[in-house]
Amino acid sequence: MPLNIQEQFGQIDIYVFDQILRGNITSGMRVLDAGCGYGRNLVYLLRQGCEVFALDANTDGVEHVRKLSASLGTRFPAENFRVGLIEQMPFADAFADVVMCNSVLHFARDDDHFRKMLSELWRVLRPGGMLFCRLGSRIGMDFERVQGNKYIIGDGQEWFLVNEEMLMKLSREMNAILVDPLKTTIVQNHRCMTTWVLRKQS
Repeated sequence: MPLNIQEQFGQIDIYVFDQILRGNITSGMRVLDAGCGYGRNLVYLLRQGCEVFALDANTDGVEHVRKLSASLGTRFPAENFRVGLIEQMPFADAFADVVMCNSVLHFARDDDHFRKMLSELWRVLRPGGMLFCRLGSRIGMDFERVQGNKYIIGDGQEWFLVNEEMLMKLSREMNAILVDPLKTTIVQNHRCMTTWVLRKQS
């Protein structure tokens, strides 16, 4: 029987799906999901023949992704899926064609931690490759500042929140090309999530 949508794509983020639909993530590419969680964005990529690597600080999440990969018959070694920190990734320079970091960067402790994570994401991306980030922002809503770029969002959590000026400045510093304009989803009285997609110049 043909797969239903849920089986084919899992709980994929709609903005990752958008990049797939537009041909920016295709079979045969080496994709690294940094902060993979339980692999919600990897089901389709594993099915479609991407060479998938993943990293997360959560041991249970990484083990789940290993089992998911095996259940889909990929035959990837367990070492493709690592327990570790984004700011200290065990991957070589220019390692991946696509690096995804979905809903992680807003957990940065401070500016230094944020920049260390971003620097590692950029380091492991090959020239010409694409970095996909989805992160909390304050584009479209006001939040109570704690200190620096840490703010209290609607449910009381403290998040590191970026704004448009900061993301554009970072893009220039990295000499990156914006694949898309910044796109922000506002969740009523709760949070803003911005999609920031960059191409690393050759």
